Amino acid sequence: MTEQLKAAPPHLIPDSAPFTAEQRAWLNGFFAGLLGAGGTPVAAADVLPPAASDEDFPWHDAALTLDERMKLADGRPIARRLMAAMAQLDCGQCGYLCQTYAEALAAGAETSPARCVPGGRETTRTLKALLAEAPAPAAAASAKAPAKTPQRATVPARLLSREILSKPGSQKEVRHIALAFADGALAYEVGDSLGVVAENCPDLVTAIVARLGGGEARVPCPDGVDRPLAEALRAHLDIARPSDDAIALFRDRALYPEDRAKLDSLLDGTAGDDLAEIDLHDLLTLFSTDSIAPAALAERLLPLQPRLYSISSSPQAHRGEVHLTVSAVRWERRGRARKGVASTFLADRALLNAPVQIYAQTSHGFHLAPDEAPIVMIGPGTGIAPFRAFLAEREARAARGRNWLFFGDQRRATDYLYEDEIEGFRARGTLTRLDLAFSRDQLRKIYVQDRMRESAAELWSWLQDGAYVYVCGDAKRMARDVHRALIDIAAELGRMPLHEAEQWLAAFGREGRYRRDVY
Repeated sequence: MTEQLKAAPPHLIPDSAPFTAEQRAWLNGFFAGLLGAGGTPVAAADVLPPAASDEDFPWHDAALTLDERMKLADGRPIARRLMAAMAQLDCGQCGYLCQTYAEALAAGAETSPARCVPGGRETTRTLKALLAEAPAPAAAASAKAPAKTPQRATVPARLLSREILSKPGSQKEVRHIALAFADGALAYEVGDSLGVVAENCPDLVTAIVARLGGGEARVPCPDGVDRPLAEALRAHLDIARPSDDAIALFRDRALYPEDRAKLDSLLDGTAGDDLAEIDLHDLLTLFSTDSIAPAALAERLLPLQPRLYSISSSPQAHRGEVHLTVSAVRWERRGRARKGVASTFLADRALLNAPVQIYAQTSHGFHLAPDEAPIVMIGPGTGIAPFRAFLAEREARAARGRNWLFFGDQRRATDYLYEDEIEGFRARGTLTRLDLAFSRDQLRKIYVQDRMRESAAELWSWLQDGAYVYVCGDAKRMARDVHRALIDIAAELGRMPLHEAEQWLAAFGREGRYRRDVY
């Protein structure tokens, strides 16, 4: 009997496409089958746009609103519209970058639209709506390829310290977190982020288990392993951000029409402030339902994702260690104290000298400029984190480039983070210029963008001398205001109309000299 050899599938996905070899092989096979089937095939360009090294992504800006991003992507292939719906942070918490996650969804290699942690429910719903209207390849492939939780290689680190940086009287609780790792276990560069595998608050877990009952009952976890309910809720499932599928389960089991209406409002995005920031404990206490089996609920919850923080240390200056600058998030809602999952894990629950699982997330476009290049760093609040690392790195390498820092917060007496270190960098000449903006120290609030405008002439001179501009911190307000200040400075000092100044700043970014790590 003669063996029939199978022809190799056509090479439809280019090697330059942002997929792993395994994903490219799967996609080549899928499209080969699709294009070889009867009927009229859907053009691949309707799903994945042709590869182009100079393709522009105007929506890839975390400072833009979702509506603004979607308008910029209007008329583009489905993969680009999916990308525009994401949070644009390239944070890696989903296991991808925004572009590769969108392309995997469009092609069907990924089927979960709920992996964008910073985008939250707004992004998930937009992705679902786009996928429902997607061409056949995405729909057909998603039926064949079950979603998998992306696996990350983590390493154990030892929690050395969690010093409070904020001084008494501050309205914030900012901590310097220092972690030590074994020699060679973790490689990172300044500008990278650190993924921290945190656990949910045990008090919240206990309260949820008491409501559900059966803490030792085994339930499915996203990695395919069944675990006791309490363990699953503590370390594997997202209980702070219930998925739409979990909310739908409560709606379907609700005993009263008014509860079903409220749960529907959560699902369609019309819920009022009274249902804001709802977590799993809220679902169990606010709504009367028929009995919900723990296993049925667990399989509808999202996986507990690692949290990412900008690294505030230099591998040259802080060998064997990695540092973070973390604001502990605490607030009250509906009469109950709430806690940020990872920030309070690091501030309160992780034990000193005990292991914490971490991994380095490579920066995409936020690494330090060449040693001889001048840099301008704009980072109020915890946005100082990467710039502490930059200054330490440049000092350790005796880099010749000039360094200018804009830092601000509420009050100098209580919120000047890393004051001794920053003043030390200035005294030693590493920090060429320092501009501070403490908004509450005078009647008129002053922010970093105001200091930029005050020093517009010198700032413009630095830019003409080849300076790189780095911005880290709040995307919705600070980053927008800084962006506008740069445009206004370019228009005034460059003597150009406003629209040309906007084009200048866009070109400045394409040159790689305008780099932002905003959230």
